[in-house]
Amino acid sequence: MTARTEYEAAYFTMLRAVEERDGLLRYRDFLHSERERLDAFAEATRGSGEHVPRRVRRPVEQTDKALLEAVGRRRAVVLDELGRMEDRIVAAEAFVTECEVEVAELRR
Repeated sequence: MTARTEYEAAYFTMLRAVEERDGLLRYRDFLHSERERLDAFAEATRGSGEHVPRRVRRPVEQTDKALLEAVGRRRAVVLDELGRMEDRIVAAEAFVTECEVEVAELRR
């Protein structure tokens, strides 16, 4: 492999690593927003019909439990992903740094 080819391979690997890291950062932001949205939705669902007589809202209330359980399952997945996100980002950052060092060394 020529020096130029080796440099290009390292450079494009670095670009992919940066793209992966940036994707993980955006995903983390999405997960935080999704957790907040789900929490707000669940809270709004729990108190949405308080001003309406119970006998009138009964058909809708019958679906509340299933709806909140589904929101809870999604929230659990979001929290599980968030729990792993920092380790994934740290690893991605380390790989980007490693790639940057390699590109800098090959550039000389």
